[in-house]
Amino acid sequence: MRVEFVAAARHLPTRKYSIRRVHFLDVKEWAGRLSAMSKRKSSVHNVVKPSKTPRTDGKTHVQDEEENGEEDEDQQDQSLSASSVGDIGVIESITLRNFMSHHLLGPFRFGPNVNFIVGNNGTGKSAILTALIVGLGGKATITNRGTSLKGFVKYGESFADVKVKLKNRGNDPYKGHIYGDSICIEHRITSDGCRTCKIKDKTGHIISTKKEELTAILDHFGIQVDNPVSILNQEMSKQFLHSKSEADKYKFFMKATLLEQMKRDYIHIKQTKALTREQVERQEECLKDLRQLFLQKKARYERLASLDGMTQALEDLKKKMAWCLVREKERLVEQLMEQIEKEESDLKNKEKLQLYQNKVTVAEKTLRDVQRNVCLLREEQEHLAEESRKMKEEIKVKTKAQKNQEVVYFRAENKLKLLEKEQCLLQERIHKISHGSGRRGRETEEAQHQKKISAFKKQLEKLENESSNLNQEIKDKQQALLKGREEYDKLSMEEKNIQVSLESKLKRKKQLMASRSNRLRRFGEQMPELLESINQAFNQNRFIKKPVGPIGACISLKDPSLAVAVESCLRGLIKSFCCDNYRDEKVLQGLMSSYFPRGNRPQIIVCSFTNRVYSLQGSGVHHPEFPTVLDCLNIEDPVITNCLIDMRSIESILIIKEKAHARRVMQGSRPPKNCREAFTADGDQVFTNRYYAPEREVLAQYLGGDPEAEIRLIESELENSQAQLSRFQLHLASVKEDIQSMEEKLRSVIMACKKNQESINKVKASITELENIEEAQAEDISSLEEDAQESEQKIESERKKVKEARDELKKHEAVLINVNQKYSDVKNKMEQLSDETEQLKEEQVKAEAVCSKLDQTLKILEKKVEDHDATIQAMKDDLTLREEEAKDCEAKAKEICPVRQQVGQSAKAIDAEITRLRQKISTEESSHGDKEQIIREYAEAHNNYKNKSSQLRDLRKFIDRLDLIMIDRQDRYKSMRRSLSVRCKLYFNNFMMQLNCCGSMMFDHVNESLSISVKPPGQERNNVNDMRSLSGGERSFSTVCFILALWEITESPFRCLDEFDVYMDMHNRSISMNMLVALSERQHLRQFIFITPQSTSHLPKSSHIMIHQLQDPEREAEEERDVC
Repeated sequence: MRVEFVAAARHLPTRKYSIRRVHFLDVKEWAGRLSAMSKRKSSVHNVVKPSKTPRTDGKTHVQDEEENGEEDEDQQDQSLSASSVGDIGVIESITLRNFMSHHLLGPFRFGPNVNFIVGNNGTGKSAILTALIVGLGGKATITNRGTSLKGFVKYGESFADVKVKLKNRGNDPYKGHIYGDSICIEHRITSDGCRTCKIKDKTGHIISTKKEELTAILDHFGIQVDNPVSILNQEMSKQFLHSKSEADKYKFFMKATLLEQMKRDYIHIKQTKALTREQVERQEECLKDLRQLFLQKKARYERLASLDGMTQALEDLKKKMAWCLVREKERLVEQLMEQIEKEESDLKNKEKLQLYQNKVTVAEKTLRDVQRNVCLLREEQEHLAEESRKMKEEIKVKTKAQKNQEVVYFRAENKLKLLEKEQCLLQERIHKISHGSGRRGRETEEAQHQKKISAFKKQLEKLENESSNLNQEIKDKQQALLKGREEYDKLSMEEKNIQVSLESKLKRKKQLMASRSNRLRRFGEQMPELLESINQAFNQNRFIKKPVGPIGACISLKDPSLAVAVESCLRGLIKSFCCDNYRDEKVLQGLMSSYFPRGNRPQIIVCSFTNRVYSLQGSGVHHPEFPTVLDCLNIEDPVITNCLIDMRSIESILIIKEKAHARRVMQGSRPPKNCREAFTADGDQVFTNRYYAPEREVLAQYLGGDPEAEIRLIESELENSQAQLSRFQLHLASVKEDIQSMEEKLRSVIMACKKNQESINKVKASITELENIEEAQAEDISSLEEDAQESEQKIESERKKVKEARDELKKHEAVLINVNQKYSDVKNKMEQLSDETEQLKEEQVKAEAVCSKLDQTLKILEKKVEDHDATIQAMKDDLTLREEEAKDCEAKAKEICPVRQQVGQSAKAIDAEITRLRQKISTEESSHGDKEQIIREYAEAHNNYKNKSSQLRDLRKFIDRLDLIMIDRQDRYKSMRRSLSVRCKLYFNNFMMQLNCCGSMMFDHVNESLSISVKPPGQERNNVNDMRSLSGGERSFSTVCFILALWEITESPFRCLDEFDVYMDMHNRSISMNMLVALSERQHLRQFIFITPQSTSHLPKSSHIMIHQLQDPEREAEEERDVC
């Protein structure tokens, strides 16, 4: 049966609650009494749905236990109609893959009636039952085989598949036009416990993957996987066998028959009804207030009086007011026309403008003349510069030629000297040979020469060894000297850096000392004087708009610890000034020239001054953790803010104190949107692809906090720097002395090496001379004379060449002197032109100043004329607008009152009269209320009261009707519970009698307990009737009887029973089997699945019985082969 409760109250909290469909045997009396109540859709629906297998041969008549005491059971009420409704919801097949410890089981194709699954332990019998529960959407806890679905996946596999196919044939199939004759439900369980479901039709196409669709299918078929009557596994059977509590047995009975679910639903309905009653009571209190409000509004509506007289007077005043406004608009038009005539007659500014235009023309002509003269001089300078460049090239060429000629001359002269020397040597040799003492003397002289040559060679060898040692010593000393100089250069550089740092710190200390009295001196010694000059110039109207600066003095930090980061970001902009236009920039440049040198002046930025900060929507950086430079600054002047945004984009630069965080944010996977760069607290600059760190520690110079603390810090740093400089100077002096000492030693070694080389050259010359003498003595004197004659001729020829080279050299010198004189003349002329150009430039500057001044005046006059014309045009436009307004006002006045009214009062007086009259009407309306509002409030109050009272009346009727329905339902529930318990007792006794046992069941519905007593054969008169006194087989048989009794009183498309005969002996098992087979034959359109490890050879052969024999696992087969 299906019970639904809907609390349908329009203005009360509603709740819809449904109880799952429960199938019982049809009872005519219940169906007849409940059919009348199913007509009311807005109240409680209690429908007994006809069974999927309606009975045709007979009905079961259940009488109350208290009236008759016994029931007459008709055996034919179990026979079913010949229709094919038994095919609905029957299991057609099941397939398992990677489920529990099995790689593949199935597909098992079950018969429509009785199915036995037989196999030894470990073959997968219970796995099939567990897979059936999981495949039909059951939870892991229902199977009693685990707490999580991932435990059903085979070890080592990533998923498990369960495929269950249900029949969908008969008179009432579930969406037969969509699914066809069968519905396939496939579940996949992953190793992490996730489950996916696919519901397919007969052809294998996926129809749905939603759990709601599976629930609808199970409800339609009447399948309840969590009901032990439908599927009873080993653990639940054991719990029932070993349970000692009568309350547990009663709960088992209530759960199996779904009476427990029905009981909870009735309790919930009662609670909801109580809440609804409380809401109705509260709404009744509100209804009283609504009635009181309705009566008040009705009284005001009845007391409402008319205010037509004052309303008519107000309308007359409005007409007068309309024509009064027309009159005032016409007066404004007349005044504007007079002002336009007066302004058009004023030509003073135009005459002045014409005068200054003539002055500007004259000044521009003068400036053009000066500029033309400057251009001519520049062209002449460029010509002279080109000529000077060419002369320089010519001087270079002539100088080179003169040097080359000198080389030629000196070479010829040296060659002449060499020839003369050789001639002298030849004459000496000829003389010696011709005046020698004969051959004996020559031999003696030759022996002496050989001795001298031998002595000279020994001396040469010794000198060469000394030369080699001296050269090696020179190399060593040069390397040592090079290292010393490198160390000296390095120390000099460090000393220079220390001196620069010391000077900068001294300068900074001086600035800080000066900033004690004036903070502006941080930005320069002359900064206060410059600002004073700017103020004076502004007071003298030399500036169009007063410049703003320095920027560093116009900003302050929200967090002083970020001073270094902000100064590193802004750099030179801190000392910059802002000007509105270029004219103000020129004036400010002139003022700065008096206080700052040209290369050290603060920067001037020209930007239009505005009173609003730029809109940064979409261009700035918005980071949840780190601020931008703009966020860190307090800036009062919008000009400074806009300037820093334009020049430095401070809205897109982040300040990140920690270096690691800066690298992570800027150089991570995704930098912040619109962020260009970032600065750390130490002044490091971080981009998305590079990182810059300062070479030395950076200190805050301009935006620091306490100057005294900074002065103390700088003084301590100065002491350290001075001490460090002293140490470096001492070390540098020591290194310099070492270098000088090494240079002296190197020079002495070089001098010794030179002397040694000279000695070597002398010795070599002596040896060569002696060898030549020997050779000469061996020669014929006649050949020497011929050589002397040829040498004399060469000398004469070379003398001529020397003379020619000398003459050529003099010519080159004369040409070079001439070219140098021309170059000097050109240079003097260029200097003269430069002086003239400077004078013209001064005149040009003066002319430009005059033109600029006149141009500014002309612009001012043009602006005045334009303003004057614009004023006239604006007045004309205003006149046109006023005329249109006057016409519109007249048209509106005619709409209010077609006849023009002669009004003697002013608009102000009429308005005061209208205000007074309105106040009077408002006073009257406040006492009585606005007519329309009173009518509207009365209608609203009437409707609210009527609707609320109607709603509460309907709700009270609904609750009263619900009380009657619930009383009837409670009676039927108790009757059904009593009937089911009586029938369960009868069936249980009947099944126990087949074992020749005496069994009985005692239901105590008040205390919710169920006691089962079983007396084995031969002990019928024994008072002991506790099931614990029975053997295991007898208790198993008792359980089977109890289950069969429940099967007789409940319905389901299929019933599953797991290892029901595990504790039975052969006799009890045979009886149980016969009972199950007999029941299945009576219910041949129901499907039964029995799981047993025992043999089924004794079962009768029948077309209704199908036996599925499971094979032993592969591991056991392998062990048996190993044993063999």
